[in-house]
Amino acid sequence: QVQLVESGGGLVQAGESLRLSCAASGRTISTLGMGWFRQAPGKEREFVATIRWNSITYYADAVKGRFTIYRDNAKNKVYLQMNSLRLEDTAVYTCAAAIGVSGSNPGLYDYWGQGTQVTVSS
Repeated sequence: QVQLVESGGGLVQAGESLRLSCAASGRTISTLGMGWFRQAPGKEREFVATIRWNSITYYADAVKGRFTIYRDNAKNKVYLQMNSLRLEDTAVYTCAAAIGVSGSNPGLYDYWGQGTQVTVSS
């Protein structure tokens, strides 16, 4: 059983940076694939980034080069560093954990957090 709690969301101006955190309990993240998804009002949930158990990462084209996913196994946390934020990055960001191989498909994930709001203003 895994619980995930996100934090770090807030209101920022376009061009600024923000770091989201995902604290996991119940199982070490070193054995899991971890991912970040986001959903804007009126939009479908979309894949943002994932890091596999072997540290291989993948990113959505919309965030590639701007966002970085990484983990701290000692703290059992996963992070999403978001740089050069844009208005279209505004969404609720949710972390997820996969027992198997993680990827862009949300169906691969077994556990989900509650989400944290990120709002980018001009």
